[in-house]
Amino acid sequence: MIFDYITNAFSKFQLSDIVDILLLFLLFYYLLLLIKGTKSYQMAVGLLSIGVLAFIAGLLKLAAFSFILNNFLTYLIIAIIVLFQDELREILTGIGGRIKTKYAQSDGTGVLDEIINTVVALSLAKIGAIIAVEREIKVKNYVNKPVKIDAIVNKDLLLTIFTPGSPLHDGAVVISDDRIEVARCFFQLPPLLELSPSGTRHLAAIGITQQTDCLAIVVSEETGKISLAVNGELIRGLDREGLKNRLIHYRI
Repeated sequence: MIFDYITNAFSKFQLSDIVDILLLFLLFYYLLLLIKGTKSYQMAVGLLSIGVLAFIAGLLKLAAFSFILNNFLTYLIIAIIVLFQDELREILTGIGGRIKTKYAQSDGTGVLDEIINTVVALSLAKIGAIIAVEREIKVKNYVNKPVKIDAIVNKDLLLTIFTPGSPLHDGAVVISDDRIEVARCFFQLPPLLELSPSGTRHLAAIGITQQTDCLAIVVSEETGKISLAVNGELIRGLDREGLKNRLIHYRI
């Protein structure tokens, strides 16, 4: 019976139907990519599973089960707006932003160079700092007490943020989509069993790279040495070229 239903449905397919399905697939795929790594991802998977169950229940003509699921799906749009309001806001504001050329800025200087120049300057001055460069997973969902910045990545601005005595110098800066998204962020430290003689900044960098796929650059306040945390591991003693090569390798 189900096979006959499916065969009958496909027999009426036209080119416009295929294009329609393809566009819907791309839309849902894009939305899932946007919320991947956020706290709403599991809720989205749950809602999608309910939709699949409702479809299967309809094919099998399970009256009671279909009635319950269909009544639930009636309020699905409202539920999506309530549960995913932050993600929807990001989608609407970020559609145009994703068209930007990677590392392009008004003065022609790349984001990569701005980050490296900042880190080297902080290292020479022995000013402690931690910069988290976001990749796929949204870092802001794993930080405490952030201050929104939303500015172009700029060496002078980053140096100002990390200047001792400034209101934002304590904590980390998060760079997302080629912009300084938030500052004064505090990351969760790794479990006690993984603690080492490293300072708090290095431990925070290890912790955030265990939770997300970001790259965390650390400048030691005591020695001025540069380190890079990736996947929960710390690469120490980097110079300008060493840091640049690794950032390019990990495709920030």
